[in-house]
Amino acid sequence: MGEDARASQESSARDANDAGPHLGARGPDAAEHIECSIIPNGDSSSPATTRLYKKRWLIVCLFSAYSLSNAYQWIQYGIISNIMMKFYNVDGFAVDWLSMIYMLTYIPFIFPVTWLLDKKGLRVTALLANALNFSGTWIKVASAKANLFGLTMFGQFVSSLAQVFILGMPSSLASVWFGADEVSTACSIGVFGNQLGVAIGFLLPPILVPNVDDVEELAYHIRIMFYISAGVATFIFILVVIVFQEKPEIPPTQAQAQARNILPGDYSYMASISNLLRNKPFMLLMVSYGLNVGSFYSISTLLNRMIIEHYPGEEVNAGRIGLTIVVAGMAGSLICGIWLDRTKTYKQTTLAVYLFSLIGMLVYTFTLNLGHLWVVFVTAGALGFFMTGYLPLGFEFAVELTYPESEGTSSGLLNCSAQIFGIIFTISQGKIIDRWGTFAGNIFLCIFLLIGTALTGLIKSDLRRQKVNLQNTEVQSVSKATADPDALTCTHGHGEKKAAMKCEHKESESY
Repeated sequence: MGEDARASQESSARDANDAGPHLGARGPDAAEHIECSIIPNGDSSSPATTRLYKKRWLIVCLFSAYSLSNAYQWIQYGIISNIMMKFYNVDGFAVDWLSMIYMLTYIPFIFPVTWLLDKKGLRVTALLANALNFSGTWIKVASAKANLFGLTMFGQFVSSLAQVFILGMPSSLASVWFGADEVSTACSIGVFGNQLGVAIGFLLPPILVPNVDDVEELAYHIRIMFYISAGVATFIFILVVIVFQEKPEIPPTQAQAQARNILPGDYSYMASISNLLRNKPFMLLMVSYGLNVGSFYSISTLLNRMIIEHYPGEEVNAGRIGLTIVVAGMAGSLICGIWLDRTKTYKQTTLAVYLFSLIGMLVYTFTLNLGHLWVVFVTAGALGFFMTGYLPLGFEFAVELTYPESEGTSSGLLNCSAQIFGIIFTISQGKIIDRWGTFAGNIFLCIFLLIGTALTGLIKSDLRRQKVNLQNTEVQSVSKATADPDALTCTHGHGEKKAAMKCEHKESESY
């Protein structure tokens, strides 16, 4: 057994060196961690070699960039809804649909798009997302005329189709490219881009489109806003075509190594959907996730109306408050992602963040009408830290509960739930605000956040992906105790390091 292990190890090292430029040239400054473990990977006689590539950071940042571009478009109308109502001569409900179209489009299209992600992979999905995103922005450039509300709605519909290809990708991309101790952080970075886009969508439109009475001047400012988003989307599209890669040559984790050995004929998309719908912990998470994120969608869409009701003429500050919500949430997302990677306390963290989201919503509700904008900024920031910070927690908890089902499928169902509740909450809260005011509308959301907190507490924490990685670690430990320690010697640089079933080798990292 010792000689076989040594031969297998030397073969893996030769394969890595012979793989050519895509595995990189050696250099004194670069550091690549290669894990060679004697863990069965389809064939019990061959080890699964795992590797982390430096390019993974470029891929996730590029994804974040086009997610940012698309998310910006979602909220760019809603935060200046009073100005858009005046320019296009439509009512507030029509302008609300410019945001809600993102939610409505997602529901029927998520299943075919998730199937496409599973069958064709990350690159095809990324190309389609960016083609639609960039097309939608240029259609809206042509719609900057007072009589073309229908065209601007069509452009927003095309952009909303792009969103369907984007929202389910963070967990899939993280699993395909990142190591076991990085997936939550990587997923947070993916969600981070979407949140940053919403933040910019809150900030820029009120600055770019002032509330002026002259229709021609207003059309000029709206056209400038559309040109900026179209230029950015086009540039990102070109980058994706040139740079975005389907997957690394060598998988980053043992779980991914096993996933690559699943034959296409062994995977059924409909069977995967059926398995997820029969998974009780996941179903509880899906409903609770929808309640939380649906509430965030409603608040974001109606924020301008809430602020203007209590602070007339404060369109720019309404955007800044939205920015505060999302920037605080971005910090929350990153902190929660890092925390999960370190502790793996998925349920405890998710429940705590959900509870604080409820508390934040209550504080925001009872302080909105006090007449002090600085108080609104503080309470909105606290609400955003937890409510927006919850987004990557839901994705990663779902992957743990549903492994080995596709990450894209579980994320797609979570987002579908969020869109359904987002439409229901936005319409309902809008009607409540029109009739009884913002306080009643916000209490309406608080009730559902309370229900979501209770449902989260009922979720059984069955961390399946973690179990796979732990089992692999146990196999290594048992093998280490029984194998000939001299049979597996890894030599590097100045001397030898003895290992039973694991050889960690520092090698160059490349693109």
